[in-house]
Amino acid sequence: MIKIAITGNIASGKSMVQDIISSFGYVVMDTDVCAHDLLKNNKDVIKFFGTDCREKLGKIVFSDNLKLKKLESILHPLVKNEIFNFFAVNSNKNAVFVSVPQLFEAGFDNIFDKIIFVSAPYETRLKRLITRNGYDSEYAKLRLSSQIDEKFKIPKCDCVIVNDSDIISLEYKTKECLELLL
Repeated sequence: MIKIAITGNIASGKSMVQDIISSFGYVVMDTDVCAHDLLKNNKDVIKFFGTDCREKLGKIVFSDNLKLKKLESILHPLVKNEIFNFFAVNSNKNAVFVSVPQLFEAGFDNIFDKIIFVSAPYETRLKRLITRNGYDSEYAKLRLSSQIDEKFKIPKCDCVIVNDSDIISLEYKTKECLELLL
């Protein structure tokens, strides 16, 4: 089984690529959804932060790097365990995909055979965060700056999909990437 990670910085289009790959018949795990589920009623998170509400936590951790590291120290081991469970459940598949926005930040890159990086221009990602998430400009920029710059991540990846056009172009680029990796 080939284990392939899908990653990219916030608002780059990872979910769109993940949906395209899924539409091709592949099994895809979304660790964002997994982390959100693991966050609900998490006693350690509630004890440290006083809440498990994602929006409240976002405001807390994205303005304080130490608190962000604390939240990650609670959630990352749980997410990693879920990824290994996903691998075990799907061990009969030729290839599985896991969307991991925090792949490098969490140090999960070493558990995958191949890595797809989804990239989009900074201004495009900023506009998406403001429009899609309803963030104000300052908070959107804070969220964008919370991740390692993609110029440090891309050299570690096996395929880069640049999401700078329409969905048809993105489907074509995703198909080309899969042909390269599989």
